[in-house]
Amino acid sequence: MKFHYIAINASGRTIEGNYEADNSLDVLKYLTSQGLKPLSLKILKEVEGGVVFRIFKKSVSLSDKIFLTKYLSLMLKIGTDLFKAIDILIADFDNQSLKALLIEIRLGLEKGQPFYNVFAKHPNIFSPVFVNLIKAGEASGNLENVLEQLSISLQRDQDLKNKIKAAITYPIILAIVSIFVLIFLISFALPKIANVFNSGGFEPPAFSKFVFSISLFAGDYVWFIVGLFILIIFAGWFFAAKTLAGKKIFYRFITKLPAVGAVFKKIALQRFVSMLSALLSAGMPILNSLEITADAVGSEEIKSALFRISREGISKGMTIGEAFRREPVFPRMVVNLMAISEKAGHIESMLSTMGDFYESEIESSIKGLVSFLEPVLLMVIGLVIAFIALSIIVPIYQLVGQF
Repeated sequence: MKFHYIAINASGRTIEGNYEADNSLDVLKYLTSQGLKPLSLKILKEVEGGVVFRIFKKSVSLSDKIFLTKYLSLMLKIGTDLFKAIDILIADFDNQSLKALLIEIRLGLEKGQPFYNVFAKHPNIFSPVFVNLIKAGEASGNLENVLEQLSISLQRDQDLKNKIKAAITYPIILAIVSIFVLIFLISFALPKIANVFNSGGFEPPAFSKFVFSISLFAGDYVWFIVGLFILIIFAGWFFAAKTLAGKKIFYRFITKLPAVGAVFKKIALQRFVSMLSALLSAGMPILNSLEITADAVGSEEIKSALFRISREGISKGMTIGEAFRREPVFPRMVVNLMAISEKAGHIESMLSTMGDFYESEIESSIKGLVSFLEPVLLMVIGLVIAFIALSIIVPIYQLVGQF
């Protein structure tokens, strides 16, 4: 495999060239042995005259961010300087995307750039809260504690996501299997039964004819229907997850659902209190903390409310409690606790406790939602199968009754 590298030698000159190796780690070892500092590393693929692709396409995962923050916090606490800690990670880490990020951080630090600068260049990977916490920790000289707090916060996010995934896995599998079973029944089994009745000259009841007509159509165009179904699912996911308009429409729709909407609101509130607590604990002013949290909270309602609290409330002389009291999107419990903790002078600790409360609330709400969805799904599937079975049994019973 051929790699193209750009590096700086000991005299500060830029060196560019190609090197054959099995992987990027071997290239980095070669450059280090030559006394070169890598700036860029790309893999060359010979496709129609040679096209250059970056090797670092995989994103940094949440687990990678947890490990990175936890490791750097530990190394800084035991007295290792930031340069040395990053060098150890570059040498020992196998994840190519994270290794590329660390090399970028190392080069930035050598140029005198702040530590948070590289994270700010990748907003699709690192949230504004992450970047500003690093920035606040670096400015206050408390980077190791901020990194530790970040690792704990990220770990909690991962644990919450894992709990949600574990809770909804069974209903999703049940729904998918049920859809494919219904497609098989309607597209392959029913058309054969429908052809038997049609060729026998027997006139089935109206609802049986309706089911048979659908099954015959589905049998003729089954692969087209399956392909269209998959395309609709993919297009819907892309629109809801990757476009701003789609995210807004999906959020409005999902929050209107009776049980699901309450869970989504609790998740947004948990994210709000946890982020705001982390930013305030890092020493960031309340107005800046509210603005940054608003951009990262994930709820349009809460985002707009936080902007109003910051720009039309606190910045114009209102107390925090008064500004929050004007926004109906926040539960009365949150508003009252914000007002009380403001007077007591420990808002960040109250918000941290509130984050733990909402985390347990989300877990219990999801369990309740799943326990409600499972029997509903089974009942709907049972009714559909019963309708199909009746469309077959009734004409057979009528046919037998003629003899």
